[in-house]
Amino acid sequence: MKKIAIIDGNSLINRAYYAMRNPMITKDGIFTQGIFGFLNMLDKIKRDYEPEYMAVAFDMKAPTFRHKEYEEYKAGRKKMPPELAMQIPLLKDILRAMNIKQLELEGFEADDIIGTIAKKAETEGLNPYIITGDKDELQLASDVTKVIITRKGVSEFDIYDREAMIEKYGFTPEQFIDFKGLMGDQSDNIPGVPGVGEKTATKLVMEFGSIENLLSNTDNIKPKGVKQKIEDNAQMAVMSKRLATINTQVPIEVNFEEFFIEEPDYDKLVELYTKLEFNKFLKKLNIGISNKTFSEENDSHNMPVDTSAFQRIIIDSDESLNKITFSDKTVIKVFGDYNHTGDVFIEGVAAVNGGIYYYFDYQKLENFPDWLLRQDVTYWGHGLKRDYFMLMCEGVKNFDTGFDTMIAQYVLDSGRSNYSLAAISNEYLHITVKDEKNFFSDNGQVDMFSDNKKAYVDYGFDVCTAVLNLADMQKERLKQEELDNVFYNVEIPLIIVMASMEYEGFKVDKNVLRQFGHVMAEKIDEISAKVFQLAGETFNLNSPFQLGDILFEKLGLPAGKKTKRGYSTSADILEKIKDKHPIVPAVLEYRTLSKLKSTYIEGLIPLISETDGKVHAHFNQTVTTTGRISCTEPNLQNIPIRQEMGRKLRKAFIPDSDDCVLVGADYSQIELRVLAHMSADQALIEAFNRGEDIHRATAANVLGVPEEEITIEERSRAKAVNFGVIYGMSSFGLSTELNITRKDAEEYINTYFKKHMAVKAFMDGQVEFCREKGYVTTIMGRKRYIKEIKASAYMVRQVGERLAMNTPIQGSAADIIKIAMIKVYNAIKERNLKSSLILQVHDELIINTYKDEKEEIEKLLVENMEGAYQMAVKLKADLNEGSSWYELK
Repeated sequence: MKKIAIIDGNSLINRAYYAMRNPMITKDGIFTQGIFGFLNMLDKIKRDYEPEYMAVAFDMKAPTFRHKEYEEYKAGRKKMPPELAMQIPLLKDILRAMNIKQLELEGFEADDIIGTIAKKAETEGLNPYIITGDKDELQLASDVTKVIITRKGVSEFDIYDREAMIEKYGFTPEQFIDFKGLMGDQSDNIPGVPGVGEKTATKLVMEFGSIENLLSNTDNIKPKGVKQKIEDNAQMAVMSKRLATINTQVPIEVNFEEFFIEEPDYDKLVELYTKLEFNKFLKKLNIGISNKTFSEENDSHNMPVDTSAFQRIIIDSDESLNKITFSDKTVIKVFGDYNHTGDVFIEGVAAVNGGIYYYFDYQKLENFPDWLLRQDVTYWGHGLKRDYFMLMCEGVKNFDTGFDTMIAQYVLDSGRSNYSLAAISNEYLHITVKDEKNFFSDNGQVDMFSDNKKAYVDYGFDVCTAVLNLADMQKERLKQEELDNVFYNVEIPLIIVMASMEYEGFKVDKNVLRQFGHVMAEKIDEISAKVFQLAGETFNLNSPFQLGDILFEKLGLPAGKKTKRGYSTSADILEKIKDKHPIVPAVLEYRTLSKLKSTYIEGLIPLISETDGKVHAHFNQTVTTTGRISCTEPNLQNIPIRQEMGRKLRKAFIPDSDDCVLVGADYSQIELRVLAHMSADQALIEAFNRGEDIHRATAANVLGVPEEEITIEERSRAKAVNFGVIYGMSSFGLSTELNITRKDAEEYINTYFKKHMAVKAFMDGQVEFCREKGYVTTIMGRKRYIKEIKASAYMVRQVGERLAMNTPIQGSAADIIKIAMIKVYNAIKERNLKSSLILQVHDELIINTYKDEKEEIEKLLVENMEGAYQMAVKLKADLNEGSSWYELK
């Protein structure tokens, strides 16, 4: 039998909306998690049940026949939040684009429409599958019709037919109506019989079969109390049954040919998915270049450059290579192994230059690096840092970057999680270019005996031509959104700097690391023994369940709420009680050392290259929403330095050779300086420019006493407030930070803002600007869209307000350190120095410095960091040097 899926639209989108803990919001403020979950469910239904027909039924706002019979029907039901209500019409637009039949009728609920369709489908020889989150529809189950109830949001289903219903409840689907009539339904405000719950209702239905038979045999009802309740509420039971009964005779015209699943309107779907930022579903459309059809109208819109007639040339000999000359704009894609711990292997290089597509068979070319160095070109690509790194490993060091489509999309929207060419080409060009990792898993490496070289040639063409077309469209958007400055003057020149830092790497003394690992292991054993002694028994220290029992049951320490999984032993819980018993700080120390050992000893050693003894960490330009650079494999920015053990790890990071020394400089309080500049607070500006201790100066200003009289405790409070202001800290947060009363914290914050009214005005202004525009900007014009600012939920909106206050400051500091990196890198290169920039950690730059260049490096490092950006406040860089990273601080 052919299958028809009949979906309860309101029920499913409601389930999906509440199933997701964190809201999904587009940069335009459209909430989307309900639609997103619904579409995931739709995919699952199609995949699991393969229906040939489909319809979605919706409720209407108008009263139904049930309201007319019982005014209190569904009274008190929580009103649909506006964040969900806005998604219903958008979902209907998507279903329309999918050519999926939608049904609704004034005076009837979706349940009634679903029941009517299911019954008619049975008569037409179809097998109905009803998908809902509402158990009311279980009454529709039959030998043919199956009712699928969603659970755990919309990711898992329970399926019922007549047999499954009897097995689960002990009675038939039809008797489920009597069951609901007796016990009522709180969600629909169906009264039922007062005092009759689920167990009693089940017993009565199984004994008497129906409410009508029950009322005809009240003398046989036991016990007497239940009998009395039934007799007193007989009419209520009958009415409740009517309210719970789904009408399967709705006067709605049904033509099952209209329910047949057809091809969607791809152009409309692409438009909607793009608007809703559904990159996952854009990718699933899988409209390949070869399948894309163009009309004269949309050809120019979607594909600004006509690449279909590009000549394709494969270069597989040095003789052919030497006959070619490139100039100007060149789109490039390097295929090969990106493993930083071993030798680089380049498979081939795809490029477009002068309207011609070239594929360079790298393994057959001896002189490609030399040839490429001679070309006067500007490189365009997607994720060029990766291409530059691989070519640097082959001896090509100079690159002039023109455009990077991945970086462009990051600048346009730093809040998205996916900057792959597949996702972006889907969004802009309405085509699918396969993800690189998927391509490699499908095709592997080419060798002389393989026949998959054509796959590389074709894939390279798809990548290069997609970049060409994307770039033209992104350039226009960057200009329209006034993002040219941050893109061309910060992010584009930063690509070569990041590639160079990856290529140069940071030397690691493996022996020091191993010795430190032994010391750490001994320390971990020592602390474990201490914990067991304090606990009075041994247990699995890595088991939160066992640790919770020890701390909160055996030792009786104050605990948070206990769940089915036991007590929470998270770091924030333990921090609150670390002064209650010596076992708690010991546990925290054990966890810190265990993480250090697993992450930075056991995890770091395999990442050290056997070729040069260095770690070549990946620096990422498109991860953080604020514009900060992140680091992975290994994450050198995240080595904990508050504990001495963490700091000592840095002893293993050393200069390249005995001829070198590490020279570093870090910005002094850059975010506070940015705050002073952006808020134009004269007190802060003057204090910084006079070279004062800013925290002592703040304390003196707030308390109204001379700086020399400020105590250490008063300075600490001022420091907490100074940094707390940047992150929108509340009085509660400050009271927790300083261990003072909330009243004292609130008074201190209020006094601070009275003394620094310009700071308060700036912070409030950022929030208001964000509410109006939906984004905030940095000093370089970088935008961050803050979707949470428009949420109706107070807690979510508070998060948005804090982000609106913090992002301009943190993002501007990120802009400045990036500009400094570019200036320092260029200064080293222009002077043809041997030294090299090898690491950026937040506000610090580190240079592997040849000793005979040390004085020059120190000067250019400080000059370029302090001169990176002209502000009302002087930038200050503190210089350090040492024979290891540890000695830089």
